[in-house]
Amino acid sequence: MKVVLSPNPYRDRGLRAAQAAEKILRGAGVETSMCLPFQVEGGHAELPRHIQFRNTQEELKTADMLVCFGGDGTILHAAKDANAFGVPILGVNLGSVGFMAELEQGELSMLAKLAAGKYTVEPRMMLDAAVRREGRVIFRDLALNDAVVTKGAVARVLEVEAYGDKVLMARFSADGVIVCTPTGSTAYSMSAGGPIVEPTAENLIITPICPHALSARSIVLGRERVVSLKMGPLARKTAYLSVDGGKAFRLGAGDTVELRVSKSKTRLVRITGRSFYEILNKKLGGARA
Repeated sequence: MKVVLSPNPYRDRGLRAAQAAEKILRGAGVETSMCLPFQVEGGHAELPRHIQFRNTQEELKTADMLVCFGGDGTILHAAKDANAFGVPILGVNLGSVGFMAELEQGELSMLAKLAAGKYTVEPRMMLDAAVRREGRVIFRDLALNDAVVTKGAVARVLEVEAYGDKVLMARFSADGVIVCTPTGSTAYSMSAGGPIVEPTAENLIITPICPHALSARSIVLGRERVVSLKMGPLARKTAYLSVDGGKAFRLGAGDTVELRVSKSKTRLVRITGRSFYEILNKKLGGARA
């Protein structure tokens, strides 16, 4: 078995967690390879000199699993690389909340289970995002969590029409609109008042951000729907699309953001046996015994 270790050096200071995991895995007879999830710039990250870092894409070609060390953002970043090679991901949470991570830092010893095959793989739905301008696709991306349309710095609301299979569902006058997967329902969408949906479900969830209407509510759609967000007039305003918190793409008046269930799936490794509701209550302080 070969496992690629991908530590976020800004979260895993000195790569202490990644090196501890490497020792546990090698002790269990697992081949490991250390790869950085992104190019580290400047002197803000402490990288041990004795570690030989390898190319992520090359290592994933022959890997059985990718283990990420960081927050949910690290997993979101890694998901695109892992999906390209059909490699499942196990997250170790070094962030604050970390809904997608399977292990906390104090649970690294459980990684030894991987060598014995004592784990399961849970598929998660993803979204294909595209921007159409005058009938032409000018931008594409893939989301595990969400695609978010937001206004710029100017304090004017956006006018957005939301369509389901080309049928008008709602008009939003709001600071923006979120379209998320069930996995992303516990992220920005929840903060904006959206519903919490079991992550293994397959739905598209539309949630307006700070809508200027008492009747504006989230809408939950089936997996077969195609959601379209059409931008209204943007004179003296700006609007941007961000996919999984990535670099914002500037939208123009009349542009349409199309979202549909992708054929790609993110595969998350489970070894603790914890249910989604246990994680939900622990992270968000829900039910009390």
